Amino acid sequence: MDFSITRIARTVLHVTDLDVSRKYYVDGLGLIETESDENHIYLRGLEEHSHHSLVLKKGDKPVVEALGYKVDKEEDLEKLEELFKSEGLKTKWIPKGEQHAMGRALRVTDIHGIPLEFFAEMDTVERMLQRYDLYRGAKIQRIDHVNCAVPDVQKAYDFYVNKLGFRCSEYTDTSDGDLWAAWLYRKPTVHDQAFMSGPGPRLHHFAFSLTDRLSLLDCCDVLASMGYADSIERGPGRHGLSNAFFLYLRDPDGHRIELYTGDYLTIDSDMKPKRWDLDDPLRQTFWGHEAPDRWFNEASTFIDIETGKEIEYVEPKLTQRKPVIAN
Repeated sequence: MDFSITRIARTVLHVTDLDVSRKYYVDGLGLIETESDENHIYLRGLEEHSHHSLVLKKGDKPVVEALGYKVDKEEDLEKLEELFKSEGLKTKWIPKGEQHAMGRALRVTDIHGIPLEFFAEMDTVERMLQRYDLYRGAKIQRIDHVNCAVPDVQKAYDFYVNKLGFRCSEYTDTSDGDLWAAWLYRKPTVHDQAFMSGPGPRLHHFAFSLTDRLSLLDCCDVLASMGYADSIERGPGRHGLSNAFFLYLRDPDGHRIELYTGDYLTIDSDMKPKRWDLDDPLRQTFWGHEAPDRWFNEASTFIDIETGKEIEYVEPKLTQRKPVIAN
């Protein structure tokens, strides 16, 4: 590749009430509020030195504006624009300064219409890693990954691996050989970007990394004491896929958040992806309990990078193709 995508770096969400969202994300989950204005709240984890990894933006409906990836250098942005244009996909430049604390950014739509954003520059701030007096809620450390539902996982896999330089850590396929889900990464952990088969494109969840399992339990106690017990959707538990300990939450607008800890390094170039059979009950939850139906059926919609209108999603179509899984 002529460019280098470093990692998933931020999520931009629209929420209907900033004060309600602030109480949930800051007082409940323990994110650090870097800055805010009448239309935005900029949040980050305790170990993050970037200005933010989550933007809550005042809107009429709870939708997803963009999934942001950091690149290694400015020149990578032009190369990415060239790639997406060559694939016949939408591109849009956002000049430096138009987004708070950001350098210029390239907004694009991927092969399924997911609005992605690439940038090289963001303001840096004080890292709160050793400000233990500020640790509260889940004691969130950093953004970890995003997971999207798409109608054709093989198509997404081919584009992200062959065109964008992602690698695969784990995947699920059916007895007929259809690729049902894939966990793809740029940073050396299990994933930055996951895809699962479902009506899409939609954002299933975005995830934050924690230091330990106890932080998940502490978060449950804090949320329950604040009256948010019904926002706990699934878990705590341990995934078979990724081996990580998890907790799934729904924020006041219904956006799904995963709190996540305990996966593994994927830095070795000779590491081969792990296959899971779709019928294996341990892949979802290593302890065996099933996820609620809404975990599969509900997700957040994306908006178009040009019109701002919600992107219509379509049902999945498994194609009986054998998945091509390679690093």
